[in-house]
Order: sequence, then C-alpha cells, then structure tokens
Amino acid sequence: MTRRRLEVAVAAAVLAAAALLLGGVLRKPAAASSASALPPTRAAGESLQTGFSGGSDTAGLIERLQSVLRAAPQDASSLDLLGLAYQQRARETGDAAYYTKSEGVLEHALALRPNDLLAASGLGSLALSRHRFRDALVLGSRARSISPTTARNYGVIGDALVELGRYPEAFRAFDRFAELRPGLAAYARVSHARELLGDVPGAIEAMKLAVDAGSGQGEAEAWTRVQLGKIYWSVGRLSAAASEYRGALRVFPGYPYALDALARVEAARGRLAPAIALEQRASAVIPLPQYVGQLSDLYRAAGKPRLARRQYALIGVIQRLLVAYGVKTDLETALFDVDHGVRLSHALALARRARADRPSIDGDDVLAWALARNGRCGEALPYSKSALRLGTRDALKLFHRGMIERCLGNRAAGDSFLRRALALNPHFSVLWSPVARKALR
Repeated sequence: MTRRRLEVAVAAAVLAAAALLLGGVLRKPAAASSASALPPTRAAGESLQTGFSGGSDTAGLIERLQSVLRAAPQDASSLDLLGLAYQQRARETGDAAYYTKSEGVLEHALALRPNDLLAASGLGSLALSRHRFRDALVLGSRARSISPTTARNYGVIGDALVELGRYPEAFRAFDRFAELRPGLAAYARVSHARELLGDVPGAIEAMKLAVDAGSGQGEAEAWTRVQLGKIYWSVGRLSAAASEYRGALRVFPGYPYALDALARVEAARGRLAPAIALEQRASAVIPLPQYVGQLSDLYRAAGKPRLARRQYALIGVIQRLLVAYGVKTDLETALFDVDHGVRLSHALALARRARADRPSIDGDDVLAWALARNGRCGEALPYSKSALRLGTRDALKLFHRGMIERCLGNRAAGDSFLRRALALNPHFSVLWSPVARKALR
C-alpha cells in the first residue's frame, strides 16, 4: 500500500471509530474490480452509474449502443446503458433533450424487465436531474425493493428526501449508503448532510475523503474538489476555495463547474474582468441558467447594463427549453425573478408552487424572500425561520432573514442577521452583499 493510500485508509478508520457519520459508520469498501478487466461497454456502464464519464467518449458510446439496439431492439441491458449514457451526455452538454431520450429507453427497458434494477435506479436519477423529487423517491424505493443491498438506491432516495424536507429520513438513507458502499458518492452525501446541519468542519472532513476517493479519476476528482471549494467559499475562505477550483481545472481542464466557481472568487476579489471571462467560458461549455444568471450579474456590477440585459433574456429562453424537456424550474425561476424585480407577483406564485413541491429549507427560503419582495414581510417571517431550522450556515438565508426583520421594523434583529451573513461570507452575493453592507452603515 502506498503512503497516500495508507493515509486515506487511516482517515476512514478514524471516522468510523469516532462514529462521525450522523450516528452511522464508515466501513472500509470492498476492493474495487479493475475497469481494465471489464469489457469496454461494461466498464463504461460501471462508470456511468457513478454519474461521471470516467474519461470515456460518451458520444461514441451512444453511437455504439444505438448500433447494437438497431440489431437487437429488445436488448434491455443495452437500453439500460444507453439511458445512462444519455444522462451523462446531458450533464456534459446542458442539452435537456437527452433527458427525454433517456426516459424513453429506460422505460422501454423496465417494460421488458419489470425488475430491471438499473432501469429503475436510472429513472430515479433522471427524476432527480429534472427536479421531480417525489417521482425520484418512488423510483428509488422501487429500485430498493428490487435490491435492498444496492447502495446507489439509497443515494437516489436520500437525495429526493433532502429536497422534500424529510431530513432525518434522508440522513438515514445516506448512512445506509455509506454502510453498503463507502466511497466518493457516500462521502459527498455525508458532507452535504453535515453542511445542512451547520457542521462545516465535519463537512470539510467528509468531502476531503471524497476527494481522496476520486483522486486520479479526472472528472470525479474535479467534481469533488469543486464541492470542497464551495464549502470553503460558504464560510469566506476564498484562498482555500480558489486552490480547490484551480486543482479541479488541473485534473480536468475546462471543467465548467470549476470555471463558474472560480469566477465567483475573482468577483469577490474585485477582479470583474477575469470573473466575466471565466463565467463566459463556463456558460459557453454548458449554458446552465445559474451560469448565465451569474454572468448577467457580473456585467451589471461592471457597469455593462446592455450586456446584462442580453443575458437576462437568454435565461428565459433556457428555462423554457428545460421545461419543455420535463425539468421543473419553478424554484430557480422564482428566485431569479425575485432577485431581479421581474414580475414579482408572478414570481411569488411560482415560489408558492415550488415550495409546495419542494418543502425543503430552500423552498422555505425562496418563498420567504418572494413574500418579502412583494411587501408581505409578516407572512415571510415564519418561512424564513423555517429555512434556518437545521442550523445551516448559509449567508444568503441569513441575509434574507435580516432584510425581513428590518422590513418588520425589527432593526436590531435585522442588523444582527446581516452582520452574521457578512461575517460568514463577506462576498456571498454579487447582488446582495453590497446591499447588506450599505444597510449597516
């Protein structure tokens, strides 16, 4: 065993001994089978189940699987792999049309084999990607009934439960995932759970294990480094965050998630031109609404309102395309519109619908902010309190609470929350950090 592997094993053992996993345990994973020992298509399938390409040519894999299925259209195993490959291609390109294609082939596979585990769990993952969390829970539970000892099923179930605001159940699902298959996916979920509960040191510790588990795996390592950087960012540790983002770009050049994250660091440092350049590169690779929205805000901060308006208009086009391909965007659309003063009464209706669909702390927070921006701060306060009920250290939620308290005339309480937001992360938002600072003058 190399020194590096020994350090990772020791870290995992210490975590297990201390029972730090939300009351669960972290067991040493079974030795992974060598991908080189698997047939090329099988190896790609193993990789696709992790949500990463593993360095394979996804477009080429899709072509090969389509060729197989032209000759054998009832080959359920090839349908399974094609459905997962379509989901990976959607992640790589941002083209939600691949979601519809994935749904079609996976449903075909499940019709051919009602107990097809990969089809059921794949449809669950697809539902998560489309923000259809109740559907994801049903599909994840179906996959679990087919195979109660398959770890991936508990990831689908736990992720869905988090978005539905059912946190104790979600954390138990993550515990079970980690018991069955300690590794990158389990450690990342443990990290997220700890972050939700306000345990930032614990979240960092678990995400470092995820980074170690993904070391040398290209996209997987890059993703975990970005997630670790985001935790550092959330508590204002800009240098540590930037180091992780740059590390992600070293192992996976041009990785859009790292480019977007690094753009936020550059903006926080007052370097708007490099920030804009980075965000342009991210949105050129995958035109996600959050990238385009951040770019519009950077243009606005740089005194380029015409370019900002162009990006604002583009977001509407992207969101309509996402909806056309089955993606629910109510929560994200409501937050963007509320932040930018767009059709506030309509945004409030969207926020209400989104919160009913996703009764999580994020759903509570967006509805609280929408109510406040519509001048209904008395109604907003209970939702804002609920958004902070887990103890999550989230500067934006603290800012929203502060502005709601001030709106209600509770100046001292409002200023306290604004100070907490800025103390946690002085650069939490291109739009709202300056507003918080100005309010406290």
